[in-house]
Amino acid sequence: MLDSSFKILKLFPPELAHSISIKALKYYNFNFDSNDDPMLSQHLIGLDFPNPIGLAAGFDKNAEVVKSMFGLGFGFIEVGTVTPKPQRGNQKPRIFRLDQDNAIINSLGFNNKGSKKVKNNISKLKNSLVTNRIVGINLGKNKDSLNSIDDYLFGMEQLGNLASYITINISSPNTEGLRNLQLRGNIENLIKQIILKREEIESINKKPVFIKISPDLNEDQLRDIALISLANNIDGLILTNTTTNRTETLLSKNKVQKGGLSGKPLFQTSNNILRKMYNLTNGQITLIGVGGISNGSDCYEKIKSGASLVQLYTALTFSGPLLISKMKKELIDLIKTDGYKNISDVIGKSV
Repeated sequence: MLDSSFKILKLFPPELAHSISIKALKYYNFNFDSNDDPMLSQHLIGLDFPNPIGLAAGFDKNAEVVKSMFGLGFGFIEVGTVTPKPQRGNQKPRIFRLDQDNAIINSLGFNNKGSKKVKNNISKLKNSLVTNRIVGINLGKNKDSLNSIDDYLFGMEQLGNLASYITINISSPNTEGLRNLQLRGNIENLIKQIILKREEIESINKKPVFIKISPDLNEDQLRDIALISLANNIDGLILTNTTTNRTETLLSKNKVQKGGLSGKPLFQTSNNILRKMYNLTNGQITLIGVGGISNGSDCYEKIKSGASLVQLYTALTFSGPLLISKMKKELIDLIKTDGYKNISDVIGKSV
């Protein structure tokens, strides 16, 4: 039934298909996949991850289907991106499938229902089966914000105590000026204020903080971010967001569309960033690998490249909801074949 429903969804335009998916998932009761093989479990950043596969931000922007997504077998869920005020995002159409490339281009622009609505949705989860599950919250800025940093601090104040971890998203290419926050002076100021705010609020002063960065950064920028993160006790980095670069190998006619490219074409680029950052941080910071994962082997390669955890989203739109269970089985086979006892033994082995 799941597979047939998924095939029907692919007949609809991408954003409509996503909207239908969210509505359907609200009412679909999955059996919780709570018996992951201990080989896949890790204790990281003070949290117990039953498996390393997470749902990337962007799918469940408003924390509406967290319970259902855990039912598909994810080890952790990241909701958002959430901005202080609700916003509609950029003009439609703004999502394009690149079927021949197993990729998507989006120019959504942080469309979401705002922090008040998300706070209400996550509060309801406390009374459900996901109480002990890991739910991260991805924070962004409003398009018309006069002070970008204030938006992130507001998000921490409003939502931080409900999150297992907090992600500061400064790398989407679809909000004008957002990526400037990754520049040396700007990111240092941002991180210092983020950490100060965390220390000020008792209910979040032990919450892990991640920074989500772009795959389009140069060597100097990567080095700056690594050093600043180490110096200011950032818990982790999410590598990477979507790219504005277009390779000559893209086949689909939609390759000319404006926005961030995700999916298979991003795989090697994001892996290169992973390996570089693993070296630059001496493996001292938890890295989450994102970009182009479509099977267990891809996941395994990300972890060998330095990721402790991985996230995906685009692959779900091409492979459907049974993908996660299949990936976990493939991961276990790979771990056993290579003679390891736990997924943590694999981290950084190809660096």
